[in-house]
Amino acid sequence: MPTEILMPALSPTMEEGTLAKWLVKEGDTVKSGDVIAEIETDKATMEFEAVDEGRIGKILIAEGTSAVKVNTAIAVLLEDGEEAGDIEAPKAKEDPKPKTDAEPEPAEKGYGGPIGAPVAGDAKADAPKGDRVFASPLARRIAKDKGLDLSQVQGSGPRGRIVKADVENAQPGAAKPAAAAAQPEAKAAPAAAAAAAPAQAPKGLSTEAVLKMYADRETEEVALDGMRRTIAARLSEAKQTIPHFYLRRSAKLDALMEFRATLNKQLEGRGIKLSVNDFIIKASALALQQVPDANAVWAGDRILKLKPSDVAVAVAIEGGLFTPVLKDAHQKTLSALSAQMKDLAGRAKSKKLAPHEYQGGSFAISNLGMFGIENFDAVINPPHGAILAVGAGIPTPVVEKGEVVVRNVMSMTLSVDHRVIDGALGAQLLEAIVAHLENPMGMLA
Repeated sequence: MPTEILMPALSPTMEEGTLAKWLVKEGDTVKSGDVIAEIETDKATMEFEAVDEGRIGKILIAEGTSAVKVNTAIAVLLEDGEEAGDIEAPKAKEDPKPKTDAEPEPAEKGYGGPIGAPVAGDAKADAPKGDRVFASPLARRIAKDKGLDLSQVQGSGPRGRIVKADVENAQPGAAKPAAAAAQPEAKAAPAAAAAAAPAQAPKGLSTEAVLKMYADRETEEVALDGMRRTIAARLSEAKQTIPHFYLRRSAKLDALMEFRATLNKQLEGRGIKLSVNDFIIKASALALQQVPDANAVWAGDRILKLKPSDVAVAVAIEGGLFTPVLKDAHQKTLSALSAQMKDLAGRAKSKKLAPHEYQGGSFAISNLGMFGIENFDAVINPPHGAILAVGAGIPTPVVEKGEVVVRNVMSMTLSVDHRVIDGALGAQLLEAIVAHLENPMGMLA
């Protein structure tokens, strides 16, 4: 039977996307792993690969179409011997009949459903229906050559479909795991679904009310893209649900600026130029190791403490921002952090980051000093435990040993999730960050 190719969820927050470009056309033959389309998610433009082999029978969603909901059929794949005429026209929806306990929900065809969603292959959805087994044509051929009974093979593809890897790894006589083994996952599914559910927009003035308020003024409407919708939802959720509190410190940068100038002169031949932000990243990573209880995230009903220092850094791009994560930042040299940060920031601005490069971390840095901002309070990016807002370094009169001298002083504000980090613990973390910035040579030890 023809198989529907569904709009995939390419990131945990994706609810809809833009089908930016088709890389195949109707009639083209594809195999598993072939890139068939480019899809714009709420954060990036990503390639979409086929998981089955077959022929593109019909493209249902034209390229350039935006706001395509996840799980919407975008194309139809034909198996050997099938023709476009075999594709059934959509039927009009009928009034649903009352179901009895004996009537199971029908398993859906297709692939590309949301990450982590229950599929036809989990518990009840995989209940046998006669002799029908959902498998790709290639998987069927390999199974035949190996003498495998497909009804005894556990499908790992989307919606429980048996794909090439399943039959290559299976042994003759291998049976599916018992249904009871799936029960713990089934119990965990509601919690996972709740965690992945997008935040509801806060209640306020309706669109109609706002439009009416400015009806007599010249305006320009800007449609929300996926990224701006996600930012609005997540940060609204953060301010409503996270009990923020704020700790403020200043750091004298004179020693750091001299040390940075010396290092940059030595590194000039290697084409490396360290920024103040590179030192802030390193100082934060080392501080998280010194104050390990603050290297933590909120996980709904528990706190997760991280062993490595995975530091996220806010990068402004057109229409929004990314927070790429520098993993194991405490173990990396300043030059390595600088090179990685330049690479991540460059790809963030062209929306070429993969989800694993901007998800995770326990701590974030938002630096607006280069824009002349002296100080500000940043919003925590859940599930992080804290975020450091960094202002500009400004020549400031300070008192040292009873004398007034001018020092280059940088203001910082640590926004803290009180569920994860208490006041004294947050103060220790910020003190450790300041100590490293004011004694930068120690960061090389």
